[in-house]
Amino acid sequence: MKNQPLLPFLTLLSVLAAPLARAEAPRPNILLIMSDDMGISDLGCYGGEIRTPNLDSLAADGLRFTQFYNTSRCCPTRACLMTGLYPHQAGIGHMMEDKGLEGYQGDLNRHCVTIAEVMKSAGYGTYMTGKWHVTKVTKPKDGNDKANWPLQRGYERFYGTIHGAGSFFDPNTLTRDNTYVSPFADPEYTPADGEPYYYTNAIADHAARFAREHREQSPERPFFMYVAFTAAHWPMHALEKDLARYRGKYDAGYETIRAARHAKMKALGLIDGSAELSPLGAAWADVKNKPYEARCMEVYAAMIDCMDRGVGRIVATLKETGQLDNTLIFFLQDNGGCAEGMGRGGEFTPRADGPTLPPLAGDYLQPDMIPRQTRDGYPVRQGEGVLPGGPDTYHGYGKTWATVSNTPFREYKHWVHEGGISTPLIVHWPAGIARKNELERTPSHLIDIMATCVDVAGATYPETYHDGQAIRPMEGKSLVPAFAGEPVERDAIFWEHEGNRAVRAGDWKLVAKGAHSKWELYDLPRDRSEMHDLAAEKPDVVAALSEKWDTWAARAFVKPWPWDSDDAEGGKSAKIAKKKTKFRLAQGDELRSGSPDTGGRAFSVEARITKPGKGVVLAQGGVNHGWALYFDAENGRPAVALRRGGKLETLRAKDDAAIPDSPFQLSMTLAADGRVTVKLGDALAIDAPSAGLLPQTPLDPLCAGFDSNDAAGNYPRSFDFTGEIESVTLKLAP
Repeated sequence: MKNQPLLPFLTLLSVLAAPLARAEAPRPNILLIMSDDMGISDLGCYGGEIRTPNLDSLAADGLRFTQFYNTSRCCPTRACLMTGLYPHQAGIGHMMEDKGLEGYQGDLNRHCVTIAEVMKSAGYGTYMTGKWHVTKVTKPKDGNDKANWPLQRGYERFYGTIHGAGSFFDPNTLTRDNTYVSPFADPEYTPADGEPYYYTNAIADHAARFAREHREQSPERPFFMYVAFTAAHWPMHALEKDLARYRGKYDAGYETIRAARHAKMKALGLIDGSAELSPLGAAWADVKNKPYEARCMEVYAAMIDCMDRGVGRIVATLKETGQLDNTLIFFLQDNGGCAEGMGRGGEFTPRADGPTLPPLAGDYLQPDMIPRQTRDGYPVRQGEGVLPGGPDTYHGYGKTWATVSNTPFREYKHWVHEGGISTPLIVHWPAGIARKNELERTPSHLIDIMATCVDVAGATYPETYHDGQAIRPMEGKSLVPAFAGEPVERDAIFWEHEGNRAVRAGDWKLVAKGAHSKWELYDLPRDRSEMHDLAAEKPDVVAALSEKWDTWAARAFVKPWPWDSDDAEGGKSAKIAKKKTKFRLAQGDELRSGSPDTGGRAFSVEARITKPGKGVVLAQGGVNHGWALYFDAENGRPAVALRRGGKLETLRAKDDAAIPDSPFQLSMTLAADGRVTVKLGDALAIDAPSAGLLPQTPLDPLCAGFDSNDAAGNYPRSFDFTGEIESVTLKLAP
């Protein structure tokens, strides 16, 4: 009993020694891996039937978060992940276009820092492979234009793509460090075992290479590495050996696969046993072309399988070089499954018996998101019935398979219901996390990754950077307490994308589809599938949470936003002109604000062509919603592209349509019943029904003589008109 006073002293000594021991422990490497356009149930360890043994192994030796969130879309997620801010605070509230508003600049601003910049300042080596997609500059004129490229934002080495999508066999904007390269004339990389170039493998191979070289060249420093796979974003491209593993796997159809996933998720404890399935929206029995539909999912699965093996090669390199135990690995996804109809519309085109176009030179730099042709001269094909997988195809896997990927939740990429924002988060760190093969149910968000990296690295998040610019404070919370099973205290998590908006505070989630729709309210522990709206029963909760969201939206540069009417808040011009009905442009003009409200409206176009050419006459929108009037690159005749929810419909001029002597009048009408007519002077070139009016007003600008941002039609990006346009006028019907 006389020794009893020693016990409090020893306890105090251990408490004081703990921070010291942590400070003296080697700082961990950090490996951040993200996949693209996948649903929460795709991985084996999250309920799926797709083979992902390497990710499953990381989960078995680490943690799986069950309520981790992204922002529902590619580049906002990347901006958020890289900066620890909500995407609007970093300047990327939407996509890669400048909407003239603080939160919607389409480029990382100078009031944020990337994880790489913070880690580099803390003495870390910094490396990245894969998809960047946080700058609109893909055609730099000089070094100054690359101010937001990876090496200029903190990375020492980079191999990947600047743009957000492209062929897996011939990616556009492929970059080594700071220079565009062709995968077919790259002296630093040759695919293993004589295989074709395939972007997923190249991303993984370079990540493994960077990890090995870092160990050899800088063993005294830890590293931060960001690996951003483009799998399984469209196009559905896969190597034949990977596709062979899944032939016939999905012949049973949507319902069977989804039911099996739902049951497995419950058995794994990922969702509550009472969790309902959201509506599927389609039936396998009604599918007319089952081989085509099954093939889409076979390719999707093969893409994920290949990515998982790439993760395995990276992990094997870490193990071989003695770095695995003290490497903190995160794996997550950028948004939910993608319902966009990329390449699924239009007529079936059979593969030619042989190449019909000249082959491309090895050093040719692919300029297009959707290539016009393969390297060996086959035209790239889209349309229902064209079996995806090879380099001469370009498709998405479709809305109903996306519903399967998002089992059991509602909605998809773009939307902020649970299907659009829920992602796996696997965390593996043998030296730092004692828990193994456990589920962590703490609601968390991308903003927390920066805070966690700063915490474990002992780094300092700066107050100023970029030549004295004030840096916005981190929004996230460190997840280190959650690693140990302790709570992470926070007020709320927020979302906004394209007017879709949500806030989660505790068990309550307030969510809405579209800028002007009513709020819905869900009690997530009891209804995470968001099937039972309690807004009418709980008006006080709705009022409190909506006020919280409004306060955040004003603080985080979500508002003023581009989704309102002609006069946005703060005196800024809105993206869409709701009242104006006539728009006159000259060649080269671009309406970055005040574009026509073509959603659900009939409209007409008249252009005076003073010199014939090929290319875009007038275009609005991109790969999700949009339209374009253009002269085809191959035959020079007029064509009309209409995109509805990613599904492309193209109407082409008759074979005998003759281009008049210049100057001449080109006119187009999209009638209220969906009929499209195009005239060359007085001669009718197109007169055909279409699938109808555009269901939504495109967000990309109205452009005359070119197409900015993503292409609305199946043509090269920009596709500048090679002739001369005196003027072009668009009129909206009453």
